[in-house]
Amino acid sequence: MTLEGELARLSCGWRGPALAALIAFLAGLPGLIAVPPLDRDESRFAQATAQMLESGDFTVIRYQDEPRFKKPVGIHWLQAASVSVFSNPEDREIWAYRIPSLLGAMLAAAACAWGANAFFGAPAGLLAGAMLGATFMLSTEALIAKTDATLCGFTTLAMAALGRIYAEAHEGPPAGKRAWLLFWVGISVATLVKGPVGPMVAGLAIIALCISERRAAWLGRLNWVWGLIILVAICGPWAWAVTVATDGGFWSAAIGGDLAPKLAGGQETHGAPPGYHTLLSPVLMFPMTLLLPAAAVVAWKRRDEPGVRFALCWLIPTWLVFEALPTKLAHYTLPAYGAVAWLAAAALMAPIGKGARWTGAVLAGLFGVLLAGGAFYLVKAYGDGSDLVAAIPAALFLAGAGLAGGYLLVRQAPPKAAVAALALGVAGHATLAAGLAPRLNPLWLSSRVEKVMERAQLLPEQGIADAPVTVAGYAEPSLVFALGTPTELAGADDAAQAISEHRPAVVEQREDANFEKALAGYHAQAHLVATVKGLDYSDGKKMTLRVYEAAPGSPQAPSQETGGAP
Repeated sequence: MTLEGELARLSCGWRGPALAALIAFLAGLPGLIAVPPLDRDESRFAQATAQMLESGDFTVIRYQDEPRFKKPVGIHWLQAASVSVFSNPEDREIWAYRIPSLLGAMLAAAACAWGANAFFGAPAGLLAGAMLGATFMLSTEALIAKTDATLCGFTTLAMAALGRIYAEAHEGPPAGKRAWLLFWVGISVATLVKGPVGPMVAGLAIIALCISERRAAWLGRLNWVWGLIILVAICGPWAWAVTVATDGGFWSAAIGGDLAPKLAGGQETHGAPPGYHTLLSPVLMFPMTLLLPAAAVVAWKRRDEPGVRFALCWLIPTWLVFEALPTKLAHYTLPAYGAVAWLAAAALMAPIGKGARWTGAVLAGLFGVLLAGGAFYLVKAYGDGSDLVAAIPAALFLAGAGLAGGYLLVRQAPPKAAVAALALGVAGHATLAAGLAPRLNPLWLSSRVEKVMERAQLLPEQGIADAPVTVAGYAEPSLVFALGTPTELAGADDAAQAISEHRPAVVEQREDANFEKALAGYHAQAHLVATVKGLDYSDGKKMTLRVYEAAPGSPQAPSQETGGAP
């Protein structure tokens, strides 16, 4: 059987979306299991979820004692459900907090396949979903416990349902009785996960479609009254509860303190000029990079076809908005990746011109080799010769994805080129994330400190050392997540007080002199348990963390809770 025949067989009915979801699962799972907790966003999200489970307060989001009024509660509820089923907050197993992200990536791939099927056929749908699930951006977000993969999943579901309703109105296959319901569920959950982004993507697409066609009768099939009831039913209870619980403080902080600064300027040093997302797209969409030129040709030449028009109205307005925003992060455009996958899959179903084939081959080969070089750079910067055992296969897979895919594309075998690039790209990402990244010890300071303290039986959860651990000079959320909610992020004097009370302390070397001076003031002696050196990659600073416990025989001062420090 030919590859085209096999694709037709595998994509029939529910099999196409299911297989696309499986590819997203395989792309994200290895890193989900192997990569230690990341700074800073992932560990903040995970820590806030752990505190929900510990406190039983599922309304107000907190990171230690500080309210975290930036994003809605949706991702925390999903993570809390996952941890409750697969783990518990005391174990601090980051993989359990990442499961909603992996499921979000799988949903995005399946929905992408389902929506593309209505316009371009089942084989194209399968390839579209597989390409989305295998992209570097989505498969990376699938292993990080934050909002973006989940947002992509529910936004893509909403857009796929909208697309099927649009296709039915343009002589396409029946959308099904539940398409409108899936649209509103997708929009509602996306709103509960990340506020206005999901509705913005759908709203801009609807406006662009209405303007381009000068008709909007098909929108009546969205069942607006019941849809808005669903939106209110899903988002309303928490919105009301958090408004009451915070006296409106959540909304003023989320809008005035988080959203408005992003619209006004480059928040938290994340500013970049227009064109940033476009320049990064060949790397972030790899291995779909192979078909980006062909997708652009389809977008121009076939723009009057319903499927292509819908994909363009989904892609262009959202992309322009994110290019225009002063604040830019690489994952912002992820909810529009499904539209690119649709265009790329449409290109595979027709002959691809020589120019698009050669351009795609050159781009794929170039970025495959660059990504392979990146694996060796990571070893040089953060590893040693022993890490080549993981870097070499990762580099071979990544370079092979670009070069083999490019070769087959030039030889006029586009479906084979896409399948080869996808298979090798997924293998390369998995080897990079699960094989190489965890071996780069300088990057995982918090994880290494936790292991040192576990061996020395200094973790409060072990029931031997008193809580909290005091940390001076290092405040990354991954260490708070590792050591527990009571962890005290303070100064050298507080670390000395902890030693005087026979509690463990972690001190960064820049605080050493102040720590020794404060110890003398407390008449305390500290025993050095271990020294952990590495890089705080969040700010690029080299760190030397020293783990201390009270010296044997050292008298114990009364704690502040029982009598105050001496």
